[in-house]
Amino acid sequence: MEFQVGGRWFNGARPLLMGILNVTPDSFSDGGRFLDRERAVDQARKLAEDGADMLDIGGESSRPGAEPVGTEAELARVIPVVEAAARVLRIPISVDTTKAEVAERALDAGAVMVNDISALRFDARMVDVVASRGASVVLMHMQGAPRTMQVSPRYERVVEDILAFLREQIEFATGRGIPKGGIIVDPGIGFGKTLAHNLEILRNADRFHETGCPVMIGASRKKMIELLTGAPVEERDWGTAALTAWCVIKGVDIQRVHDVKAMRQVCGVAAALRD
Repeated sequence: MEFQVGGRWFNGARPLLMGILNVTPDSFSDGGRFLDRERAVDQARKLAEDGADMLDIGGESSRPGAEPVGTEAELARVIPVVEAAARVLRIPISVDTTKAEVAERALDAGAVMVNDISALRFDARMVDVVASRGASVVLMHMQGAPRTMQVSPRYERVVEDILAFLREQIEFATGRGIPKGGIIVDPGIGFGKTLAHNLEILRNADRFHETGCPVMIGASRKKMIELLTGAPVEERDWGTAALTAWCVIKGVDIQRVHDVKAMRQVCGVAAALRD
Protein backbone atom coordinates (compact mmCIF):
# COMPACT_ATOMS: atom_id res chain seq x y z
CA MET A 1 0.00 0.00 0.00
CA GLU A 2 1.49 3.33 -1.06
CA PHE A 3 1.18 6.33 1.21
CA GLN A 4 2.74 9.75 1.61
CA VAL A 5 4.50 11.39 4.52
CA GLY A 6 5.12 14.98 3.56
CA GLY A 7 6.57 14.82 0.05
CA ARG A 8 7.94 11.30 0.42
CA TRP A 9 6.11 8.19 -0.75
CA PHE A 10 6.42 4.80 0.92
CA ASN A 11 5.33 1.61 -0.81
CA GLY A 12 4.85 -0.72 2.15
CA ALA A 13 7.64 -3.02 1.00
CA ARG A 14 9.07 -3.22 4.53
CA PRO A 15 7.81 -2.32 8.01
CA LEU A 16 8.65 1.24 9.03
CA LEU A 17 9.69 2.58 12.40
CA MET A 18 8.68 5.93 13.88
CA GLY A 19 11.12 6.98 16.59
CA ILE A 20 9.59 8.61 19.68
CA LEU A 21 11.05 11.85 21.03
CA ASN A 22 9.13 13.16 24.03
CA VAL A 23 10.15 16.66 25.14
CA THR A 24 7.98 16.44 28.24
CA PRO A 25 8.61 16.20 31.99
CA ASP A 26 5.99 13.51 32.58
CA SER A 27 5.79 10.97 29.72
CA PHE A 28 5.52 7.45 31.12
CA SER A 29 8.79 6.08 29.71
CA ASP A 30 11.26 8.92 29.10
CA GLY A 31 9.68 11.94 30.75
CA GLY A 32 12.24 14.63 31.59
CA ARG A 33 15.16 13.08 29.71
CA PHE A 34 15.01 15.33 26.66
CA LEU A 35 13.68 18.66 27.92
CA ASP A 36 17.02 20.29 27.06
CA ARG A 37 17.08 21.17 23.35
CA GLU A 38 20.62 19.94 22.73
CA ARG A 39 19.91 16.60 24.39
CA ALA A 40 16.68 16.32 22.41
CA VAL A 41 18.45 16.96 19.10
CA ASP A 42 21.19 14.49 20.00
CA GLN A 43 18.49 11.90 20.63
CA ALA A 44 16.84 12.77 17.31
CA ARG A 45 20.15 12.15 15.54
CA LYS A 46 20.59 8.85 17.38
CA LEU A 47 17.12 7.64 16.44
CA ALA A 48 17.81 8.46 12.79
CA GLU A 49 21.21 6.77 12.88
CA ASP A 50 19.64 3.71 14.49
CA GLY A 51 17.30 3.37 11.52
CA ALA A 52 14.17 5.39 12.23
CA ASP A 53 12.19 6.05 9.07
CA MET A 54 10.46 9.05 10.67
CA LEU A 55 10.56 10.94 13.96
CA ASP A 56 7.62 11.91 16.19
CA ILE A 57 8.20 14.90 18.49
CA GLY A 58 5.68 15.59 21.26
CA GLY A 59 5.43 18.18 24.02
CA GLU A 60 2.35 16.98 25.91
CA SER A 61 2.14 13.66 27.69
CA SER A 62 -0.81 11.48 26.75
CA ARG A 63 -0.20 8.83 29.41
CA PRO A 64 -3.29 7.74 31.37
CA GLY A 65 -4.18 10.39 33.94
CA ALA A 66 -2.09 13.13 32.31
CA GLU A 67 -3.25 16.70 32.79
CA PRO A 68 -3.58 18.98 29.73
CA VAL A 69 -0.71 21.33 28.85
CA GLY A 70 -1.26 24.94 27.76
CA THR A 71 -0.50 25.97 24.20
CA GLU A 72 2.37 28.29 25.11
CA ALA A 73 4.10 25.64 27.21
CA GLU A 74 3.73 23.06 24.45
CA LEU A 75 5.04 25.48 21.83
CA ALA A 76 8.06 26.32 23.99
CA ARG A 77 8.92 22.64 24.33
CA VAL A 78 8.29 21.51 20.77
CA ILE A 79 9.11 24.25 18.25
CA PRO A 80 12.82 24.77 19.04
CA VAL A 81 13.39 21.01 18.81
CA VAL A 82 11.49 20.66 15.54
CA GLU A 83 13.44 23.56 14.04
CA ALA A 84 16.79 22.17 15.12
CA ALA A 85 15.98 18.57 14.15
CA ALA A 86 14.71 19.62 10.72
CA ARG A 87 18.09 21.24 10.02
CA VAL A 88 20.10 18.08 10.72
CA LEU A 89 17.80 15.17 9.77
CA ARG A 90 16.80 13.85 6.37
CA ILE A 91 13.89 11.73 7.63
CA PRO A 92 10.32 13.08 7.89
CA ILE A 93 9.39 14.78 11.16
CA SER A 94 5.96 14.40 12.75
CA VAL A 95 4.55 16.56 15.54
CA ASP A 96 2.49 14.76 18.16
CA THR A 97 -0.20 17.27 19.12
CA THR A 98 -3.94 17.89 19.26
CA LYS A 99 -3.58 21.68 19.03
CA ALA A 100 -3.90 23.43 15.66
CA GLU A 101 -1.56 26.27 16.65
CA VAL A 102 1.18 23.85 17.69
CA ALA A 103 0.71 21.87 14.48
CA GLU A 104 0.81 25.03 12.37
CA ARG A 105 3.99 26.32 13.98
CA ALA A 106 5.64 22.91 13.81
CA LEU A 107 4.82 22.54 10.12
CA ASP A 108 6.33 25.98 9.55
CA ALA A 109 9.42 24.83 11.44
CA GLY A 110 9.99 21.74 9.28
CA ALA A 111 7.56 19.02 10.33
CA VAL A 112 5.60 17.31 7.54
CA MET A 113 3.08 15.24 9.48
CA VAL A 114 0.70 15.68 12.42
CA ASN A 115 0.12 12.76 14.78
CA ASP A 116 -3.22 13.68 16.35
CA ILE A 117 -4.39 11.33 19.10
CA SER A 118 -7.84 12.96 18.90
CA ALA A 119 -8.20 12.21 15.16
CA LEU A 120 -8.98 15.90 14.43
CA ARG A 121 -11.69 16.15 17.12
CA PHE A 122 -10.18 18.29 19.88
CA ASP A 123 -9.40 21.43 17.85
CA ALA A 124 -11.79 22.50 15.09
CA ARG A 125 -8.97 24.23 13.18
CA MET A 126 -6.74 21.17 12.98
CA VAL A 127 -8.26 19.65 9.84
CA ASP A 128 -7.86 22.92 7.92
CA VAL A 129 -4.27 23.37 9.10
CA VAL A 130 -3.33 19.89 7.89
CA ALA A 131 -5.19 20.30 4.59
CA SER A 132 -3.88 23.77 3.80
CA ARG A 133 -0.26 22.78 4.47
CA GLY A 134 -0.41 19.55 2.48
CA ALA A 135 0.71 17.63 5.55
CA SER A 136 0.14 13.98 6.29
CA VAL A 137 -1.85 13.01 9.37
CA VAL A 138 -2.23 10.11 11.78
CA LEU A 139 -5.83 9.60 12.90
CA MET A 140 -5.84 7.70 16.18
CA HIS A 141 -8.75 6.21 18.06
CA MET A 142 -9.12 7.20 21.69
CA GLN A 143 -12.10 6.70 23.98
CA GLY A 144 -12.33 9.75 26.23
CA ALA A 145 -9.31 11.97 26.97
CA PRO A 146 -5.92 11.08 28.53
CA ARG A 147 -6.95 12.29 32.01
CA THR A 148 -9.97 9.95 32.20
CA MET A 149 -9.64 7.42 29.36
CA GLN A 150 -8.73 4.44 31.55
CA VAL A 151 -11.47 4.94 34.14
CA SER A 152 -13.96 2.47 32.64
CA PRO A 153 -13.55 1.87 28.90
CA ARG A 154 -16.41 -0.05 27.27
CA TYR A 155 -17.16 -1.24 23.73
CA GLU A 156 -19.86 -3.26 22.04
CA ARG A 157 -17.32 -4.91 19.71
CA VAL A 158 -13.96 -3.23 20.09
CA VAL A 159 -12.51 -3.85 16.61
CA GLU A 160 -15.75 -3.02 14.80
CA ASP A 161 -16.30 0.08 16.93
CA ILE A 162 -12.81 1.38 16.19
CA LEU A 163 -13.13 0.63 12.48
CA ALA A 164 -16.40 2.57 12.35
CA PHE A 165 -14.80 5.54 14.14
CA LEU A 166 -11.76 5.57 11.84
CA ARG A 167 -13.90 5.37 8.71
CA GLU A 168 -15.95 8.32 9.95
CA GLN A 169 -12.85 10.41 10.64
CA ILE A 170 -11.30 9.51 7.28
CA GLU A 171 -14.47 10.66 5.56
CA PHE A 172 -14.39 13.89 7.56
CA ALA A 173 -10.72 14.50 6.74
CA THR A 174 -11.01 13.81 3.02
CA GLY A 175 -14.16 15.90 2.85
CA ARG A 176 -12.17 18.85 4.19
CA GLY A 177 -9.33 18.49 1.71
CA ILE A 178 -6.85 16.00 3.18
CA PRO A 179 -5.92 13.44 0.47
CA LYS A 180 -6.51 9.86 1.52
CA GLY A 181 -2.94 9.03 0.45
CA GLY A 182 -1.72 11.22 3.30
CA ILE A 183 -3.81 9.56 6.04
CA ILE A 184 -2.49 6.88 8.43
CA VAL A 185 -4.75 5.18 11.00
CA ASP A 186 -3.86 4.07 14.51
CA PRO A 187 -6.29 1.98 16.63
CA GLY A 188 -4.84 3.53 19.80
CA ILE A 189 -3.36 0.80 21.99
CA GLY A 190 -3.85 1.83 25.62
CA PHE A 191 -6.01 4.85 24.85
CA GLY A 192 -9.28 4.02 26.58
CA LYS A 193 -8.80 0.25 26.38
CA THR A 194 -8.48 -2.59 28.88
CA LEU A 195 -5.87 -5.31 28.47
CA ALA A 196 -8.51 -7.51 26.85
CA HIS A 197 -9.36 -4.73 24.38
CA ASN A 198 -5.67 -4.22 23.51
CA LEU A 199 -5.15 -7.92 22.90
CA GLU A 200 -8.23 -8.14 20.68
CA ILE A 201 -7.03 -5.13 18.66
CA LEU A 202 -3.57 -6.64 18.19
CA ARG A 203 -4.95 -10.06 17.24
CA ASN A 204 -6.90 -8.26 14.50
CA ALA A 205 -4.33 -5.61 13.60
CA ASP A 206 -4.50 -6.53 9.90
CA ARG A 207 -8.20 -5.64 9.81
CA PHE A 208 -7.50 -1.93 10.14
CA HIS A 209 -6.33 -2.00 6.53
CA GLU A 210 -10.05 -2.27 5.75
CA THR A 211 -10.06 1.51 6.12
CA GLY A 212 -8.00 1.74 2.92
CA CYS A 213 -5.19 3.47 4.83
CA PRO A 214 -1.82 2.32 6.18
CA VAL A 215 -1.82 1.26 9.81
CA MET A 216 0.39 2.48 12.65
CA ILE A 217 0.62 0.82 16.07
CA GLY A 218 2.17 2.38 19.16
CA ALA A 219 2.59 -0.34 21.79
CA SER A 220 6.18 0.37 22.82
CA ARG A 221 6.79 -0.11 26.58
CA LYS A 222 3.09 0.26 27.36
CA LYS A 223 1.28 -0.80 30.51
CA MET A 224 -0.16 -3.91 28.87
CA ILE A 225 3.33 -5.44 28.94
CA GLU A 226 3.47 -5.01 32.72
CA LEU A 227 -0.03 -6.47 33.06
CA LEU A 228 1.08 -9.54 31.10
CA THR A 229 4.58 -10.01 32.54
CA GLY A 230 5.00 -7.86 35.66
CA ALA A 231 7.83 -5.89 33.99
CA PRO A 232 8.27 -2.25 35.12
CA VAL A 233 8.57 0.40 32.42
CA GLU A 234 12.37 0.30 32.30
CA GLU A 235 12.28 -3.46 31.56
CA ARG A 236 9.63 -3.61 28.86
CA ASP A 237 11.76 -3.71 25.70
CA TRP A 238 11.56 -7.52 25.50
CA GLY A 239 7.78 -7.34 25.62
CA THR A 240 7.89 -4.54 23.06
CA ALA A 241 9.98 -6.79 20.80
CA ALA A 242 7.30 -9.48 20.96
CA LEU A 243 4.57 -6.99 20.10
CA THR A 244 6.69 -5.53 17.30
CA ALA A 245 7.28 -8.94 15.74
CA TRP A 246 3.57 -9.76 15.97
CA CYS A 247 2.61 -6.47 14.31
CA VAL A 248 5.04 -7.13 11.46
CA ILE A 249 3.51 -10.56 10.93
CA LYS A 250 0.05 -8.93 10.86
CA GLY A 251 1.17 -6.44 8.20
CA VAL A 252 1.26 -3.25 10.28
CA ASP A 253 2.95 -0.57 8.20
CA ILE A 254 4.48 1.68 10.87
CA GLN A 255 5.43 0.99 14.46
CA ARG A 256 6.02 3.85 16.89
CA VAL A 257 8.86 2.80 19.20
CA HIS A 258 11.38 4.08 21.73
CA ASP A 259 14.30 1.72 21.00
CA VAL A 260 14.69 1.99 17.24
CA LYS A 261 17.95 0.05 16.94
CA ALA A 262 16.61 -3.08 18.64
CA MET A 263 13.23 -2.95 16.93
CA ARG A 264 14.86 -2.53 13.50
CA GLN A 265 16.46 -5.94 14.05
CA VAL A 266 13.15 -7.41 15.22
CA CYS A 267 11.39 -6.02 12.15
CA GLY A 268 14.01 -7.41 9.77
CA VAL A 269 13.73 -10.95 11.12
CA ALA A 270 9.94 -10.92 11.48
CA ALA A 271 9.46 -9.53 7.95
CA ALA A 272 11.70 -12.26 6.50
CA LEU A 273 9.63 -14.93 8.25
CA ARG A 274 6.38 -13.32 7.12
CA ASP A 275 7.43 -12.93 3.50
